[in-house]
Amino acid sequence: MRDFIKDILKNDFKENYENIFHNSELLQYIDKKTNAITGNSKSRKNLGNIYAIYAFLYFYSKNFYNNAKAYKKFDGFEYTDLWNFCKKQYGGEKIQNHALNNRLNTEFANKVAKEPEKMLLIINGSKYLMHIDYIYVNGIDISFSILKIIRKYIELLYEKDMKLIKDLEDLMKEHDVTKKRIKIINLLDEDSEARIFEIISFAVLKSYYKNEKIYIGKSIDTIQTEYLKLYKTGRTNANDGGIDFVMKPLGRFFQVTEVDNYDKYLLDMDKVLHFPITFVVKTNKKRETIEKELNQYILLKSGGMETIINNYKNSIEEIITINELKIFLNELSLDDINFIIKDIDLYYRMEMNLELLGEVEE
Repeated sequence: MRDFIKDILKNDFKENYENIFHNSELLQYIDKKTNAITGNSKSRKNLGNIYAIYAFLYFYSKNFYNNAKAYKKFDGFEYTDLWNFCKKQYGGEKIQNHALNNRLNTEFANKVAKEPEKMLLIINGSKYLMHIDYIYVNGIDISFSILKIIRKYIELLYEKDMKLIKDLEDLMKEHDVTKKRIKIINLLDEDSEARIFEIISFAVLKSYYKNEKIYIGKSIDTIQTEYLKLYKTGRTNANDGGIDFVMKPLGRFFQVTEVDNYDKYLLDMDKVLHFPITFVVKTNKKRETIEKELNQYILLKSGGMETIINNYKNSIEEIITINELKIFLNELSLDDINFIIKDIDLYYRMEMNLELLGEVEE
Protein backbone atom coordinates (compact mmCIF):
# COMPACT_ATOMS: atom_id res chain seq x y z
CA MET A 1 0.00 0.00 0.00
CA ARG A 2 1.43 3.40 -1.01
CA ASP A 3 2.16 5.82 1.79
CA PHE A 4 -0.25 8.52 0.63
CA ILE A 5 -3.05 5.94 0.34
CA LYS A 6 -2.25 4.58 3.80
CA ASP A 7 -2.33 8.08 5.29
CA ILE A 8 -5.76 8.83 3.85
CA LEU A 9 -7.23 5.47 4.89
CA LYS A 10 -5.77 5.81 8.40
CA ASN A 11 -7.34 9.24 8.74
CA ASP A 12 -10.73 8.03 7.50
CA PHE A 13 -10.95 4.58 9.10
CA LYS A 14 -8.46 4.71 11.98
CA GLU A 15 -7.39 1.22 13.17
CA ASN A 16 -9.75 -0.36 10.61
CA TYR A 17 -7.82 0.99 7.60
CA GLU A 18 -5.93 -2.22 6.77
CA ASN A 19 -9.11 -4.27 6.88
CA ILE A 20 -10.79 -1.80 4.52
CA PHE A 21 -7.88 -1.94 2.08
CA HIS A 22 -7.54 -5.73 2.04
CA ASN A 23 -11.26 -6.16 1.47
CA SER A 24 -11.51 -3.62 -1.33
CA GLU A 25 -10.50 -4.74 -4.81
CA LEU A 26 -11.06 -1.19 -6.04
CA LEU A 27 -8.57 0.25 -3.53
CA GLN A 28 -6.06 -2.46 -4.44
CA TYR A 29 -6.50 -1.66 -8.13
CA ILE A 30 -5.93 2.06 -7.55
CA ASP A 31 -2.85 1.24 -5.47
CA LYS A 32 -1.44 -0.68 -8.45
CA LYS A 33 -2.30 2.11 -10.89
CA THR A 34 -0.70 4.99 -9.00
CA ASN A 35 2.94 3.95 -9.24
CA ALA A 36 3.90 6.83 -11.57
CA ILE A 37 4.81 9.02 -8.58
CA THR A 38 7.17 6.49 -7.00
CA GLY A 39 7.99 3.99 -9.75
CA ASN A 40 10.86 3.80 -12.20
CA SER A 41 11.11 5.23 -15.71
CA LYS A 42 8.67 2.68 -17.10
CA SER A 43 5.89 3.78 -14.76
CA ARG A 44 2.91 5.22 -16.58
CA LYS A 45 0.42 7.77 -15.34
CA ASN A 46 -2.57 5.58 -16.23
CA LEU A 47 -4.82 8.63 -16.16
CA GLY A 48 -7.49 7.16 -18.44
CA ASN A 49 -8.60 4.41 -16.07
CA ILE A 50 -8.02 6.49 -12.95
CA TYR A 51 -10.10 9.35 -14.30
CA ALA A 52 -12.92 7.03 -15.36
CA ILE A 53 -13.19 5.89 -11.72
CA TYR A 54 -12.78 9.46 -10.49
CA ALA A 55 -15.53 10.79 -12.79
CA PHE A 56 -18.03 8.14 -11.77
CA LEU A 57 -17.42 8.46 -8.03
CA TYR A 58 -17.49 12.26 -8.26
CA PHE A 59 -21.09 12.21 -9.53
CA TYR A 60 -22.03 9.20 -7.40
CA SER A 61 -20.87 10.84 -4.14
CA LYS A 62 -22.98 13.92 -4.83
CA ASN A 63 -26.14 11.91 -5.35
CA PHE A 64 -25.94 8.53 -3.65
CA TYR A 65 -23.30 8.55 -0.91
CA ASN A 66 -24.31 6.07 1.81
CA ASN A 67 -27.67 5.52 0.11
CA ALA A 68 -27.45 2.07 -1.44
CA LYS A 69 -31.23 1.72 -1.67
CA ALA A 70 -31.60 4.79 -3.91
CA TYR A 71 -28.54 3.89 -5.95
CA LYS A 72 -29.92 0.45 -6.82
CA LYS A 73 -32.88 2.16 -8.50
CA PHE A 74 -30.63 4.46 -10.56
CA ASP A 75 -30.14 3.81 -14.30
CA GLY A 76 -26.66 5.37 -14.62
CA PHE A 77 -24.69 8.52 -15.40
CA GLU A 78 -24.47 9.74 -18.99
CA TYR A 79 -21.31 8.94 -20.94
CA THR A 80 -20.90 12.57 -22.06
CA ASP A 81 -20.97 13.86 -18.48
CA LEU A 82 -18.33 11.34 -17.38
CA TRP A 83 -16.13 11.94 -20.42
CA ASN A 84 -16.30 15.73 -20.17
CA PHE A 85 -15.33 15.49 -16.49
CA CYS A 86 -12.30 13.33 -17.37
CA LYS A 87 -11.12 15.77 -20.05
CA LYS A 88 -11.15 18.69 -17.60
CA GLN A 89 -8.75 17.03 -15.15
CA TYR A 90 -4.97 17.54 -15.06
CA GLY A 91 -3.56 15.84 -18.16
CA GLY A 92 -7.07 14.76 -19.15
CA GLU A 93 -7.10 16.64 -22.43
CA LYS A 94 -4.71 14.04 -23.88
CA ILE A 95 -6.41 10.86 -22.73
CA GLN A 96 -8.49 8.64 -24.98
CA ASN A 97 -11.88 7.22 -24.09
CA HIS A 98 -10.70 3.58 -23.96
CA ALA A 99 -11.36 3.37 -20.21
CA LEU A 100 -15.07 3.96 -20.79
CA ASN A 101 -15.01 1.51 -23.69
CA ASN A 102 -14.31 -1.58 -21.56
CA ARG A 103 -10.53 -1.25 -21.11
CA LEU A 104 -11.02 -0.47 -17.43
CA ASN A 105 -13.23 -3.52 -16.94
CA THR A 106 -10.78 -5.80 -18.71
CA GLU A 107 -7.75 -4.62 -16.77
CA PHE A 108 -9.59 -4.58 -13.45
CA ALA A 109 -10.69 -8.18 -14.03
CA ASN A 110 -7.15 -9.25 -14.92
CA LYS A 111 -5.36 -7.44 -12.10
CA VAL A 112 -7.48 -7.70 -8.96
CA ALA A 113 -11.00 -9.04 -9.41
CA LYS A 114 -11.72 -12.19 -7.42
CA GLU A 115 -14.82 -12.68 -9.53
CA PRO A 116 -13.85 -11.48 -13.04
CA GLU A 117 -17.42 -11.79 -14.29
CA LYS A 118 -18.42 -9.05 -11.81
CA MET A 119 -17.63 -5.98 -13.92
CA LEU A 120 -16.44 -2.79 -12.23
CA LEU A 121 -18.37 -0.57 -14.64
CA ILE A 122 -21.81 -1.67 -15.78
CA ILE A 123 -22.77 -0.22 -19.16
CA ASN A 124 -26.46 0.56 -19.63
CA GLY A 125 -26.76 1.87 -23.17
CA SER A 126 -25.14 5.32 -23.08
CA LYS A 127 -25.10 5.32 -19.29
CA TYR A 128 -22.69 3.90 -16.73
CA LEU A 129 -23.00 2.40 -13.27
CA MET A 130 -20.36 1.02 -10.91
CA HIS A 131 -21.00 -2.33 -9.28
CA ILE A 132 -22.13 -1.56 -5.75
CA ASP A 133 -19.94 -4.31 -4.26
CA TYR A 134 -16.86 -2.26 -5.16
CA ILE A 135 -18.22 0.94 -3.60
CA TYR A 136 -19.06 -0.64 -0.23
CA VAL A 137 -16.71 -2.60 2.05
CA ASN A 138 -18.35 -4.41 4.96
CA GLY A 139 -21.31 -2.06 4.69
CA ILE A 140 -19.14 1.09 4.58
CA ASP A 141 -19.34 3.46 1.60
CA ILE A 142 -15.69 4.19 0.70
CA SER A 143 -16.33 6.53 -2.25
CA PHE A 144 -15.23 9.70 -0.43
CA SER A 145 -11.93 8.08 0.57
CA ILE A 146 -11.25 6.98 -3.00
CA LEU A 147 -11.93 10.51 -4.24
CA LYS A 148 -9.40 11.85 -1.71
CA ILE A 149 -6.84 9.28 -2.86
CA ILE A 150 -7.25 10.17 -6.54
CA ARG A 151 -7.07 13.91 -5.82
CA LYS A 152 -3.87 13.38 -3.84
CA TYR A 153 -2.42 11.30 -6.68
CA ILE A 154 -3.13 14.13 -9.14
CA GLU A 155 -1.51 16.63 -6.78
CA LEU A 156 1.63 14.49 -6.43
CA LEU A 157 1.82 13.97 -10.19
CA TYR A 158 1.64 17.72 -10.76
CA GLU A 159 4.46 18.34 -8.29
CA LYS A 160 6.59 15.72 -10.01
CA ASP A 161 5.88 17.15 -13.45
CA MET A 162 6.82 20.66 -12.34
CA LYS A 163 10.24 19.59 -11.02
CA LEU A 164 11.84 19.61 -14.49
CA ILE A 165 10.44 23.08 -15.16
CA LYS A 166 12.10 24.35 -11.97
CA ASP A 167 15.38 22.61 -12.90
CA LEU A 168 15.31 24.25 -16.34
CA GLU A 169 14.62 27.68 -14.87
CA ASP A 170 17.67 27.27 -12.62
CA LEU A 171 19.71 26.02 -15.57
CA MET A 172 18.84 29.10 -17.63
CA LYS A 173 20.29 31.31 -14.89
CA GLU A 174 23.58 29.40 -14.82
CA HIS A 175 26.44 31.15 -16.68
CA ASP A 176 29.12 28.44 -16.51
CA VAL A 177 28.90 26.33 -19.69
CA THR A 178 30.64 23.37 -18.02
CA LYS A 179 28.07 23.32 -15.21
CA LYS A 180 25.28 23.56 -17.77
CA ARG A 181 26.68 20.58 -19.67
CA ILE A 182 27.00 18.53 -16.48
CA LYS A 183 23.41 19.26 -15.43
CA ILE A 184 22.03 18.29 -18.83
CA ILE A 185 24.14 15.13 -18.81
CA ASN A 186 22.68 14.28 -15.39
CA LEU A 187 19.20 14.46 -16.94
CA LEU A 188 20.27 11.86 -19.52
CA ASP A 189 19.86 8.90 -17.24
CA GLU A 190 18.70 5.31 -17.68
CA ASP A 191 16.14 5.86 -14.93
CA SER A 192 14.72 9.09 -16.32
CA GLU A 193 11.11 9.11 -17.48
CA ALA A 194 10.73 7.95 -21.07
CA ARG A 195 9.07 11.18 -22.20
CA ILE A 196 11.76 13.35 -20.57
CA PHE A 197 14.51 11.28 -22.18
CA GLU A 198 12.83 11.61 -25.58
CA ILE A 199 12.57 15.39 -25.26
CA ILE A 200 16.16 15.84 -24.04
CA SER A 201 17.63 13.48 -26.63
CA PHE A 202 15.74 15.37 -29.36
CA ALA A 203 17.06 18.72 -28.11
CA VAL A 204 20.64 17.42 -28.02
CA LEU A 205 20.46 15.80 -31.47
CA LYS A 206 18.75 18.84 -32.99
CA SER A 207 21.53 21.15 -31.76
CA TYR A 208 24.26 18.71 -32.75
CA TYR A 209 23.02 18.10 -36.29
CA LYS A 210 22.23 21.74 -37.04
CA ASN A 211 25.98 22.37 -37.18
CA GLU A 212 26.45 19.78 -39.93
CA LYS A 213 26.05 20.80 -43.55
CA ILE A 214 25.63 18.85 -46.75
CA TYR A 215 25.68 19.77 -50.42
CA ILE A 216 22.59 18.90 -52.39
CA GLY A 217 21.07 19.71 -55.78
CA LYS A 218 19.45 18.22 -58.85
CA SER A 219 22.54 18.89 -60.93
CA ILE A 220 26.13 20.07 -60.45
CA ASP A 221 25.07 23.61 -61.35
CA THR A 222 22.28 23.71 -58.76
CA ILE A 223 24.18 22.28 -55.78
CA GLN A 224 23.51 24.28 -52.62
CA THR A 225 24.69 24.13 -49.01
CA GLU A 226 22.08 23.00 -46.49
CA TYR A 227 22.34 22.41 -42.76
CA LEU A 228 20.68 19.36 -41.24
CA LYS A 229 17.39 19.97 -39.44
CA LEU A 230 15.71 17.58 -37.03
CA TYR A 231 11.96 17.67 -36.48
CA LYS A 232 9.88 16.07 -33.75
CA THR A 233 6.85 14.27 -35.15
CA GLY A 234 4.50 14.74 -32.18
CA ARG A 235 4.02 14.16 -28.49
CA THR A 236 5.88 11.42 -26.67
CA ASN A 237 4.16 8.02 -26.70
CA ALA A 238 2.18 9.14 -29.75
CA ASN A 239 0.87 6.67 -32.31
CA ASP A 240 3.35 7.86 -34.93
CA GLY A 241 4.02 4.65 -36.83
CA GLY A 242 7.51 4.17 -35.41
CA ILE A 243 8.92 7.64 -36.11
CA ASP A 244 9.80 10.03 -33.28
CA PHE A 245 12.09 12.40 -35.19
CA VAL A 246 12.63 13.09 -38.88
CA MET A 247 15.69 14.73 -40.42
CA LYS A 248 15.62 17.05 -43.40
CA PRO A 249 16.92 17.02 -46.15
CA LEU A 250 18.34 13.49 -45.68
CA GLY A 251 15.00 11.95 -44.71
CA ARG A 252 16.39 9.95 -41.76
CA PHE A 253 13.97 8.36 -39.30
CA PHE A 254 14.72 8.29 -35.56
CA GLN A 255 12.97 6.13 -32.98
CA VAL A 256 13.53 6.57 -29.23
CA THR A 257 13.34 3.31 -27.33
CA GLU A 258 14.61 1.27 -24.39
CA VAL A 259 16.93 -1.69 -24.35
CA ASP A 260 14.66 -4.22 -22.67
CA ASN A 261 12.41 -5.20 -25.58
CA TYR A 262 14.13 -5.95 -28.87
CA ASP A 263 10.88 -7.23 -30.32
CA LYS A 264 9.68 -3.62 -30.31
CA TYR A 265 12.67 -2.66 -32.48
CA LEU A 266 11.58 -5.18 -35.08
CA LEU A 267 7.99 -3.98 -34.85
CA ASP A 268 9.15 -0.40 -35.49
CA MET A 269 11.06 -1.59 -38.56
CA ASP A 270 7.97 -3.42 -39.81
CA LYS A 271 5.77 -0.34 -39.30
CA VAL A 272 7.82 1.75 -41.72
CA LEU A 273 8.26 -1.15 -44.17
CA HIS A 274 11.94 -1.53 -43.31
CA PHE A 275 12.92 2.04 -44.14
CA PRO A 276 16.24 2.49 -42.25
CA ILE A 277 15.83 3.74 -38.67
CA THR A 278 18.27 5.34 -36.25
CA PHE A 279 17.47 4.01 -32.77
CA VAL A 280 18.09 6.37 -29.86
CA VAL A 281 18.35 4.03 -26.88
CA LYS A 282 17.87 4.99 -23.23
CA THR A 283 20.79 2.97 -21.93
CA ASN A 284 24.33 3.34 -20.60
CA LYS A 285 25.36 0.20 -22.44
CA LYS A 286 27.88 0.64 -25.23
CA ARG A 287 26.51 1.03 -28.73
CA GLU A 288 28.43 -2.07 -29.81
CA THR A 289 26.71 -4.11 -27.09
CA ILE A 290 23.25 -3.03 -28.24
CA GLU A 291 24.14 -3.82 -31.86
CA LYS A 292 25.39 -7.28 -30.87
CA GLU A 293 22.33 -8.07 -28.74
CA LEU A 294 19.95 -6.82 -31.41
CA ASN A 295 21.63 -8.87 -34.12
CA GLN A 296 21.46 -11.96 -31.89
CA TYR A 297 17.75 -11.34 -31.37
CA ILE A 298 17.19 -10.94 -35.12
CA LEU A 299 18.98 -14.27 -35.69
CA LEU A 300 16.81 -15.96 -33.05
CA LYS A 301 13.59 -14.40 -34.32
CA SER A 302 14.27 -15.18 -37.98
CA GLY A 303 15.14 -18.82 -37.44
CA GLY A 304 18.27 -18.24 -39.52
CA MET A 305 16.39 -17.24 -42.70
CA GLU A 306 18.87 -15.02 -44.54
CA THR A 307 16.30 -12.85 -46.33
CA ILE A 308 14.61 -11.93 -43.05
CA ILE A 309 17.95 -11.36 -41.32
CA ASN A 310 19.12 -9.03 -44.08
CA ASN A 311 15.82 -7.14 -44.14
CA TYR A 312 16.12 -6.30 -40.45
CA LYS A 313 19.86 -5.63 -40.44
CA ASN A 314 19.52 -3.26 -43.39
CA SER A 315 16.79 -1.42 -41.51
CA ILE A 316 19.20 -0.34 -38.76
CA GLU A 317 20.86 2.89 -39.86
CA GLU A 318 22.56 3.76 -36.57
CA ILE A 319 22.40 3.10 -32.82
CA ILE A 320 22.76 6.12 -30.52
CA THR A 321 22.96 5.55 -26.76
CA ILE A 322 23.34 7.90 -23.79
CA ASN A 323 27.11 7.60 -24.30
CA GLU A 324 26.93 9.16 -27.77
CA LEU A 325 24.56 11.89 -26.57
CA LYS A 326 27.09 12.85 -23.89
CA ILE A 327 29.86 13.01 -26.50
CA PHE A 328 27.69 15.25 -28.68
CA LEU A 329 27.01 17.54 -25.69
CA ASN A 330 30.71 17.94 -24.97
CA GLU A 331 31.30 19.11 -28.55
CA LEU A 332 28.69 21.89 -28.41
CA SER A 333 29.25 25.58 -27.72
CA LEU A 334 27.63 27.73 -25.04
CA ASP A 335 25.11 29.03 -27.61
CA ASP A 336 24.25 25.45 -28.55
CA ILE A 337 23.83 24.47 -24.89
CA ASN A 338 21.51 27.44 -24.31
CA PHE A 339 19.54 26.40 -27.38
CA ILE A 340 19.18 22.90 -25.94
CA ILE A 341 17.87 24.22 -22.62
CA LYS A 342 15.29 26.42 -24.37
CA ASP A 343 14.25 23.52 -26.60
CA ILE A 344 13.79 21.16 -23.65
CA ASP A 345 11.68 23.81 -21.91
CA LEU A 346 9.60 24.41 -25.03
CA TYR A 347 8.85 20.77 -25.82
CA TYR A 348 8.29 19.77 -22.21
CA ARG A 349 5.78 22.58 -21.78
CA MET A 350 4.07 21.50 -24.99
CA GLU A 351 4.00 17.92 -23.73
CA MET A 352 2.47 19.01 -20.43
CA ASN A 353 0.16 21.63 -22.02
CA LEU A 354 1.81 24.34 -19.94
CA GLU A 355 2.12 28.00 -20.83
CA LEU A 356 5.17 28.70 -22.99
CA LEU A 357 7.75 31.19 -21.71
CA GLY A 358 8.80 32.11 -25.23
CA GLU A 359 9.62 30.69 -28.62
CA VAL A 360 12.97 29.09 -29.37
CA GLU A 361 14.97 30.97 -31.99
CA GLU A 362 15.96 28.86 -34.93
